[in-house]
Amino acid sequence: MNASDTCPNVRFTVQITHHLLDEARWLASPNFNQRPSDTINMLVVHNISLPPKQFGGNFIESFFCNELDCTAHPYFDEIKDLQVSAHLLIKRDGSITQFVPFNERAWHAGVSEFKGEANCNDFSIGVELEGADDVPYTEEQYQALAGVTQCLRKQYPNITPDRIVGHSDIAPGRKTDPGTSFDWAYFHQLMQEAEI
Repeated sequence: MNASDTCPNVRFTVQITHHLLDEARWLASPNFNQRPSDTINMLVVHNISLPPKQFGGNFIESFFCNELDCTAHPYFDEIKDLQVSAHLLIKRDGSITQFVPFNERAWHAGVSEFKGEANCNDFSIGVELEGADDVPYTEEQYQALAGVTQCLRKQYPNITPDRIVGHSDIAPGRKTDPGTSFDWAYFHQLMQEAEI
């Protein structure tokens, strides 16, 4: 695939240029480093809301950029020393922010393993959905995630369908996201429609 190619979505097209999603707002996070190899073969779906189960605002973006005002909510004091990021955040309205180029290692998975491979940050792309385990995701989020996923699979063809997983799949017992509210069957249906 060329450095700049258009990828289909059910409702819109997205494009990647030099490991950045053209349609995403760029907000650079300091929480990344170099991958140990060029291998990118997994997509990890997460959820996040700050404060928990509250949506809107810019707290997530501030958190990923180490700029969270920890006096704004009591919960923030619990996470003030964490340094984390994701490649993408998809908000409730389907808008997308990118924090780390796809060819770099974002700090989203933590202690993780998949089929005997440890340290999933090394070879995965992390996408955060603004949400919670037991709160339904929006149609706009599913549409955006399906389009982004199809585009990523074209850019990084080693991301096969069986390597599109939830955070809970790579950190069982420690993580539960994207949770029971994430409709995997519907997500796969949208991806299949995008391929037509």
